[in-house]
Amino acid sequence: MVAVRFGRLLPAAFTLTLASLSPMTAFAQRSYDRIAGETHQTRSTVLATEGMVATSHPLAAEVGLDVLKAGGNAVDAAIATNAMMGLVEPMSCGIGGDLFVIYWDAKTKKLYGLNASGRSPKAIHRGVFEARGLNEIPIDGPLSWSVPGCVDGWFELHDRFGKTAMPDLLAPSIRYARKGFPVTEIIASYWKSAEPSLKKLPDAAATFLPNGHSPVEGEVFKNERLAATYQQIAEHGRNAFYQGSIAQQIVDYSQANGGYFSNDDFASHQSTWVEPVSTNYRGYDVWELPPNGQGIAVLEMLNILEGYDIASMGRGSADYLHTLIEAKKLAFANRAKFYSDPEFNDLPIDELISKPLADQQRKRIDPSKAASNVDAGDPKLQHGDTIYLTVVDKDRNCCSLIQSNYYGFGSKHVPGELGFALQNRGSLFSLDPDHFNRLEPGKRPFHTIIPAMVTKDGLPWLCFGVMGGDMQPQGHTQVLVNMIDFQMNVQAAGDAARVRHVGSQQPTGQVADGVGTVNVEAGIGEAAILELLRRGHRIARVRGGFGGYQAIQIDYENGILRGATESRKDGVAVGY
Repeated sequence: MVAVRFGRLLPAAFTLTLASLSPMTAFAQRSYDRIAGETHQTRSTVLATEGMVATSHPLAAEVGLDVLKAGGNAVDAAIATNAMMGLVEPMSCGIGGDLFVIYWDAKTKKLYGLNASGRSPKAIHRGVFEARGLNEIPIDGPLSWSVPGCVDGWFELHDRFGKTAMPDLLAPSIRYARKGFPVTEIIASYWKSAEPSLKKLPDAAATFLPNGHSPVEGEVFKNERLAATYQQIAEHGRNAFYQGSIAQQIVDYSQANGGYFSNDDFASHQSTWVEPVSTNYRGYDVWELPPNGQGIAVLEMLNILEGYDIASMGRGSADYLHTLIEAKKLAFANRAKFYSDPEFNDLPIDELISKPLADQQRKRIDPSKAASNVDAGDPKLQHGDTIYLTVVDKDRNCCSLIQSNYYGFGSKHVPGELGFALQNRGSLFSLDPDHFNRLEPGKRPFHTIIPAMVTKDGLPWLCFGVMGGDMQPQGHTQVLVNMIDFQMNVQAAGDAARVRHVGSQQPTGQVADGVGTVNVEAGIGEAAILELLRRGHRIARVRGGFGGYQAIQIDYENGILRGATESRKDGVAVGY
């Protein structure tokens, strides 16, 4: 008899078998008493004509919207919003982390990609870990550090496209950091889960645990240390972070705590402008950034799915979910092998996102059986704390920006009195000397965070992102299928129940866990789950981990913007 395993939603010991599956009807996608739109929508699509911001915190969205109203453009608003997010959601993002952007410039009618991810310290190497008897990089602590790229990313964007002075963009965050802001419900929950780790580190505790505990919902939190750091950046620019006192404090902290950072690691850091890559899915051009990120996994999955009549399968059906999961396994097998820093490897990107490869991959999918050994998941990649934001201005410049510390509060280390946590993105290197993603000095690690954009007939149609580690490419794909194949509106596409397959081979060198596990969200129906079990899938009902979606759709015909956010986060879409 096949068992269904439950995650945190129900007690860990509670299981259901195929013979007693009827209680799962309680998990059917809830319907709301709505007189318009999809019944599973949590809210209406937000509409505006001039400009719009969507992100996972209302105050940050408001800051960005104020910039637009004052005459700033999409880049200006994105930087201001990101700075505010680093204050109000510090476990997920901040200037101790990295940043990626896809930007549409309305003047040149061209897409630009920015890789603002940092590199490993030049003094670190695999021998450091071998000497300590480690076969993988720790998930937190000084050995997981890479140079933070966020601030350099801000200035690269601003120098090329910005209009508003940088001090004006940082001023709202500085003001809120000094006077405080009320902590929202979901963010308070994230904060609480990190409390035990933060308590072990004096600077982290002093910064993020006022009165010795994490702030609860509604508690006003101040971060005057971050305000002072932002003020330095506002007054002295990029060099304050990479060549000035901020860099020096990080290096001093590193030397005192067993890290490998040097002043040269910061002084030599630079972001990279890259060409976004795309595939056409049923008439829509879907754009992602090339590795070291995982964006092309979306393109691989869509290429495979395009060979099926997804619409006729029906949304939420076992046929669709099975096909989606199997396509994910194939794309993630390539991800595990090839996705890495292109400055250190010759990556076959064009081949990986080609239609002929998808034709070959499709032949490997058995419509009646779950594939096994597509090689075992690394739990590091199953979750990640990230923020996504998107901005469209009155000229229809479009900014799709994603920014992250990786895990909650990154490495958990806060350097001195700077007010932010250092990321732990270096933990995603492999220590296998033959792996594409092997640790080397001055190298970018594999990255999970991916912004996205979709164009139609040469113009932006959708700016969107889905946060959350391994969930990101799976979330991108499910949202696009919802909109293109199942004809959902931009809000309903994000609200629809999702699945998340875990257990694929990983870029850290971990091998696959048989067929893996399909985590299903409340809303995936009993009949579909029953059929997936019969096809050999392992199923788990879990709560959380299905990402966080924000989007803006551009409607040129009616001259409006359509914004969406979802109930899995605390965010909003706002416009004017």
